[in-house]
Amino acid sequence: MDSVFSHVMASPWLVAPILAIVFCAAIIQVELGMGFGLTAAPLLALIDPHLVPAAVLFLGLVTATWGAWRERPSIRWNEVAIGVVGRILGVVVATLVLANLADRSTFMLVFGVFIALAVLLSVAGWRLAFSRASLVAMSVVSGVMGTLTSVGAPPLAMVYQSRPAREARPTLAAFFAIGCAISLAGLYLSGWAGPGDFALAAIMAPAMLAGLASARIVRGRFDRRYRPALLAVSAVAAAILIVRGLA
Repeated sequence: MDSVFSHVMASPWLVAPILAIVFCAAIIQVELGMGFGLTAAPLLALIDPHLVPAAVLFLGLVTATWGAWRERPSIRWNEVAIGVVGRILGVVVATLVLANLADRSTFMLVFGVFIALAVLLSVAGWRLAFSRASLVAMSVVSGVMGTLTSVGAPPLAMVYQSRPAREARPTLAAFFAIGCAISLAGLYLSGWAGPGDFALAAIMAPAMLAGLASARIVRGRFDRRYRPALLAVSAVAAAILIVRGLA
């Protein structure tokens, strides 16, 4: 991973699109309330599969922590605790998968398949009745997907769609803040993350912050009518990654 960091830093033509992707993904996150990982992760993987998932998880950790802190009085900590149990189980499964991947080509295949699954869940709009069982089950799926791809929101959206937004939003933010940390720990323990990932995230962070700030300027001009186009872009990227992995 350190060699990838050096490669990225030695290639300005790579830095520009990486920062542009992160910048746009941050605006999308603010405007639509979702989509940072689903936008950034597959496009960054097309540039270099080493850019995901750890570096994007670091950025997700920052944004989720900030969101949870801003609305901390409304967090349902009992739900977060239940979800974290599922997240840990999902991270264990994902870590075992990563430990048995032969190479980066296989990783691209697995990554592409799970991004495609995330797009499918986002498009389908399926709902599950909120219960402890459904929360744990979808947290496990979120843990697997989040660790492998840095995109773990779609499974939990199925459970929280019927919940009041004033409670769901901060509760999910707290869950993802803790979940990202757990996923990063799993990636480090499995050897799929290293100091270079943190350095890459630090390089991307200013673009993310600029996107969050710029979202105020474009507020109202970017609405949910653009969501199908964003999902289509993610789906195309997933298909390309799957083809690369099979090649």
